[in-house]
Amino acid sequence: MKAVDVSGQAPGGERMPLAERLPLSTPVLIQFFPIYACNFRCSYCTFSSDKSKRDFISEVVRMDFDLFKKCIDDIAGFPEKVKVIRFVGMGEPLMHTRLADMIAYTKLKQVAERIEILTNASLLTPALSDKLIAAGLDRLIVSLQGTSGKKYKDVCDTEIDFEQFVDNLRYFYEHKKNSLVHIKIIDLALEDDRDKEQFYTLFGDICDTIGIELAGPIFPNVDYEAVLKNNGPSLTQFGRDKAEAHYCPQPFFTMQINPDGNVVPCYSVTYPVILGNAKTDNLALLWNGKHYNQFRRKMLDGIDHASETCMKCNIVRHRFQPEDRLDEHVSRLQRILDQELEKGR
Repeated sequence: MKAVDVSGQAPGGERMPLAERLPLSTPVLIQFFPIYACNFRCSYCTFSSDKSKRDFISEVVRMDFDLFKKCIDDIAGFPEKVKVIRFVGMGEPLMHTRLADMIAYTKLKQVAERIEILTNASLLTPALSDKLIAAGLDRLIVSLQGTSGKKYKDVCDTEIDFEQFVDNLRYFYEHKKNSLVHIKIIDLALEDDRDKEQFYTLFGDICDTIGIELAGPIFPNVDYEAVLKNNGPSLTQFGRDKAEAHYCPQPFFTMQINPDGNVVPCYSVTYPVILGNAKTDNLALLWNGKHYNQFRRKMLDGIDHASETCMKCNIVRHRFQPEDRLDEHVSRLQRILDQELEKGR
């Protein structure tokens, strides 16, 4: 196996302690949800439930390309480059027909140190791989749902040509130039240790890094008792020890932009707050503006004070990284935000 196994680690690499760097003039991570749609119905995901039972995500399905360009132009106004711009979902980003154009425009504007996609890769073809590589994609993150077509049917309720799927991933890896490939799988998609070895055998030579992650109770409308394996109460999604999170760090380093242009401060599917809209708001001004700072200040009084959504959210617990702990810097950050809000910012 050529790939480096990063199971039990932060999959993006070594993390710097967040709190001592705050406040940030520029987000570390900006996530785009280019599309609100998915071709899979994974048992542990919100798409496994009827749409009427899901929380509000977006008023539109597909992000308009001109709106996306406006977002990138706004991001160019930050004083520093964003560390990561990620195309992800609520849904499958490869379903957006202009995704390669989005990546190319982002690369042209030089607004990010790294541009990446998080995808199930079932729609990845050699032709699309060529477009993504030519556009300047820095990192392809592939989330697997099994080591066979049968397992995909069991987990995702979707039939795929598994051999062709592996061949398409191999094509990307063999033609990737400067792009990096990370392949991961969720633990509930693996049957046993033998299946685990099969995962490493099938994919360990066609990616740069590889890992196994642990499914957890992320979506409030999913019956996790029916689908989860017993991961033990002490492990996060990344196989790290769980720790009690009194303050969610996401609003302090993350911005997420949905297909309808709404801007939210975190990965939660049930949004704690909508901070603005990229159609009318400048993203660089929004980041350190009144609405963002008001929400951050509420968060510094503790998760239970930020919003009802934050109070119930499992994401901060299941995906928490110890390097992002804010506890020892709360008083300092409270003073800074109080001063900013007194100035009307």
